[in-house]
Amino acid sequence: MTREIVFDTETTGLNPLGGDRVVEIGAVELINHIPTGRHFHQYVNPERDVPVEAFRVHGLSEDFLRDKPRFAEVADEMLAFFGDAVLIAHNAPFDMQFLNFELEKSRRRPIANTVKDTVVIAREKHPGARVSLDALCKHYGIDNSKRTLHGALLDSEILADVYLELIGGRQVALALVEEVRISAAGAAPVIYNAPRRPAPLPSRLDDQQLAAHLGLIRTMGEAALWGYYRDEEAAA
Repeated sequence: MTREIVFDTETTGLNPLGGDRVVEIGAVELINHIPTGRHFHQYVNPERDVPVEAFRVHGLSEDFLRDKPRFAEVADEMLAFFGDAVLIAHNAPFDMQFLNFELEKSRRRPIANTVKDTVVIAREKHPGARVSLDALCKHYGIDNSKRTLHGALLDSEILADVYLELIGGRQVALALVEEVRISAAGAAPVIYNAPRRPAPLPSRLDDQQLAAHLGLIRTMGEAALWGYYRDEEAAA
């Protein structure tokens, strides 16, 4: 089972070392590249003002955030949701720097999970193209019309769609022998193994038909795929 968490943060600015803080965290869960519907979302009191430039990006004001929990109060819940999953973010170094800064400030260890950056993936797949989240939505035909402002949870949901397209499209989630069962406890894979027959079915071809088939195979030359199965059957 492959568990991945697509996440995003909103902040008061660009530099945690200069005093900027996290104001929103959003994350969605994928199991075997399938969204399970489970998510984590939390607004965070940054314990400082929100510059007008940041407000124009995400629309989260100091007044709105004043009664929200501080990062230290939600850190354990966030880490529990992350678990040991692979973390996926757009421009991941930015988000990871902020989260690890906040974790250090709240006397917790930095995140040690494997992290994938969709900016890197997009640049490898579409060299020379614009790789902003909006540009990738346009490229893949993903609806981002609700994204009038940046929002951590909405951006995580949109990024999950973009990520699935970047790794091969939604068909990558399909499998013939496995499905994902989702319950209140989370998601778990369900493996179905078809029972084997106690004895193989007898051939429906008589000796004459088998000989005619073998003769046809010989006309195909040594490179014919049928020759492989003929030799394998003879060895058995």
